[in-house]
Amino acid sequence: MAKKKLVVLTGAGISAESGLKTFRDSDGLWEGYNVYEVATPTGFAKNPELVLEFYNMRRKNVAEAKPNAAHIGLAALEEDFNVTIITQNIDDLHERAGSTNVLHLHGEIFKMRSVTNPTLISEIRGDIHVGDLAADGGQLRPHIVWFDELVPMIEVAVEVVSTAEIFVVVGTSLLVYPAASLVNYAPRFVPKYIIDKSIPYTGNIPNLTTIEKPATEGVAELKRILSVDSLDV
Repeated sequence: MAKKKLVVLTGAGISAESGLKTFRDSDGLWEGYNVYEVATPTGFAKNPELVLEFYNMRRKNVAEAKPNAAHIGLAALEEDFNVTIITQNIDDLHERAGSTNVLHLHGEIFKMRSVTNPTLISEIRGDIHVGDLAADGGQLRPHIVWFDELVPMIEVAVEVVSTAEIFVVVGTSLLVYPAASLVNYAPRFVPKYIIDKSIPYTGNIPNLTTIEKPATEGVAELKRILSVDSLDV
């Protein structure tokens, strides 16, 4: 019997419980920085040293963080479901927790690319400095989708969500577009679950169950619900 296709959209709330902060926690500041100074093409053009150092620090933060029970719980769902994780997060905590099919909408902190060729991507575990060049001679930058940049993986994500048999949202405010629009592409009558400590306004989304809890507690509840539902089939 084929496993049901379970698609999960995750946001900053799931990684917050691993100690990784989001700028939305503090009035537009991210670790004390104005997000538009460190996470936009304009900010990079104005002060590349600042932006590179900011992401060098983020890389260290992610390397030190560990997957929490929510990451591990979602990975464990692969035993019973065909799971695809679509994440807005730039960390690798889903992969380290054991998830095998992860789509990063906003890039990955452990990758870098040329400023002149977005497809020239390579791994990075250390720091990036001004003067570090890609193979094509372009300055290296983090492989991150900044504000005011297109989200190249969004079309792939839309296709994945449109084929979901169960759709779950974990730890996202549903305020960051275009990612927030993905919920609208889930088939109308498939079961949908939103897990967040503060559930946003969800309008008239059909067949929706809300679990207003932190990600770790909410994923545990989701697993119980899905387990009971599978017994009823």
